[in-house]
Amino acid sequence: VALKRMLNFNVPPVKNSTGEPVWKVLIYDRFGQDIISPLLSVKELRDMGITLHLLLHSDRDAIPDVPAVYFVMPTEENIDRMCQDLRNQLYESYYLNFISAISRSKLEDIANAAIGANAVTQVAKVFDQYLNFITLEDDMFVLCNQNKELVSYRAINRPDITDTEMETIMDTIVDSLFCFFVTLGAIPIIRCSRGTAAEMVAVKLDKKLRENLRDARNSLFTGDTLGAGQFSFQRPLLVLVDRNIDLATPLHHTWTYQALVHDVLDFHLNRVNLEESAGTESTPAGARPKKKNKKSYDLTISDKFWQKHKGSPFPEVAESVQQELESYRAQEDEVKRLKSIMGIEGEDEGAISMLSDNTAKLTSAVRQVVKLLEKKRLIDLHTNVATAVLEHIKSRKLDVYFEYEEKIMSKSTLDKSLLDMISDPDAGTPEDKMRLFLIYYISSAQAPSEIDLEQYKKALMDAGCNLAPLSYIKQWKAFTKMASAPTSYGNATPKPLGLFSRVMNTGSQFVMEGVKNLVLKQQNLPVTRILDNLMEMKSNPETDDYRYFDPKMLRGSDSSVPRNKNPFQEAIVFVVGGGNYIEYQNLIDYIK
Repeated sequence: VALKRMLNFNVPPVKNSTGEPVWKVLIYDRFGQDIISPLLSVKELRDMGITLHLLLHSDRDAIPDVPAVYFVMPTEENIDRMCQDLRNQLYESYYLNFISAISRSKLEDIANAAIGANAVTQVAKVFDQYLNFITLEDDMFVLCNQNKELVSYRAINRPDITDTEMETIMDTIVDSLFCFFVTLGAIPIIRCSRGTAAEMVAVKLDKKLRENLRDARNSLFTGDTLGAGQFSFQRPLLVLVDRNIDLATPLHHTWTYQALVHDVLDFHLNRVNLEESAGTESTPAGARPKKKNKKSYDLTISDKFWQKHKGSPFPEVAESVQQELESYRAQEDEVKRLKSIMGIEGEDEGAISMLSDNTAKLTSAVRQVVKLLEKKRLIDLHTNVATAVLEHIKSRKLDVYFEYEEKIMSKSTLDKSLLDMISDPDAGTPEDKMRLFLIYYISSAQAPSEIDLEQYKKALMDAGCNLAPLSYIKQWKAFTKMASAPTSYGNATPKPLGLFSRVMNTGSQFVMEGVKNLVLKQQNLPVTRILDNLMEMKSNPETDDYRYFDPKMLRGSDSSVPRNKNPFQEAIVFVVGGGNYIEYQNLIDYIK
């Protein structure tokens, strides 16, 4: 909503206006691109009058009779380039939107450039958009994609980090969270664990919200801001969790569709990039091997199959793709029939859109064909993505890893020794083996004896593992207070079902032989448990000493005693150091 408003020159788009949109150019930097691309497709941009969208630091030609909407971070080099655009008189008028608040001194730089270029009247509006976060789902956001290593777990937990570096990281995180709440139009009640990076974030965020509320004239939370009508009267709870409370989950191999895509494929900002395996035909001797085609697919909110199955266990996904395919094949003759009504044979889909809607019969035929072709597109997309995931599962035995790690984390009896798993040359990459061992090391109540550890280390080295992560986890475990009681992960282990019924038929797209059909048992991960305690106001040693901040209170009180005893209706969970799709899915299942 906020983006559409910005692209409409910062006035809410009118629903019923039939007129043509105002044609305009959109100029963004990489940060702006990352914020817009998961939310608005090129077609949607065009519907809003954006004819061209260009990167700020690319060579752009002057288009003197068109307004330009800028959406960029207020960095030194971006501002220099904008001033240069003013001097070169590239566009008719300029709507400058900053992703994060611009400082007074930089604003003066722009003003001086505008005066110098005699372009003051052309600068139509300057806005702070407070949109410095990336929304990937209706209920999920991340802070950033560019420079994300600057706020990563490693950046925060580096042993040699200086105080000033830490301050910068915390400010970056707080800036994004502040933007998130401005856009939401709500002031949260903040809870966090003590003595962690999450506490530093909480203190800074509380201060920033407080200062903004005090400045009544310029407060971002008063009056008719965007979010005024979006939430109930209750304020949301913000739970700030530190990644260090649970390091096993992010290392854990997973079994649900979205988390698997993220773990084994190249998946960023809702787009997955696949290398298409070159066909099976052999290349003649001496010829150059074929180049692999790269294909990318967007897994979006409008993809109904993805929305329905992203949280399902993988075998179920394979089965559903197969079902969809069969139901489409049943309708394929229908497509042929409709095409012949329309007088087009063959596969030329371009021709479909060229048809004039001269009869009602045609119109409905066109509509049905378009619908069926879209269905076919999604089936092909998920066939390709799921096949790529399946190749990883089979070649790395990820089903075995998933099941074995679940047993370790739930303290069940193990059916084969860890050493065998590590030294099995057919099971997994060195990284898979390292992840497995780290989970074992983190989850075990007593650390393995030195003799055992040496044996494991040798096996890991023989398997080609880099042992650096182990030495970090060793220090981490010695250091964390939590080491006394390892986090419990419930005691439900995945149950193997019988063989996949539909997918085992020979006619299936997916050759699932040898892959276990594991079904997930619902249990709450640590992050979900913490949220549950704090939302429902349950007393629990895990969360009783969590600090409580209410930015609306006049004096900040340092307490862990909530004033409000009612359960919360809405909550935002943020993991300092990085959450992951396993936890995201677990929270969604918990809500259901």
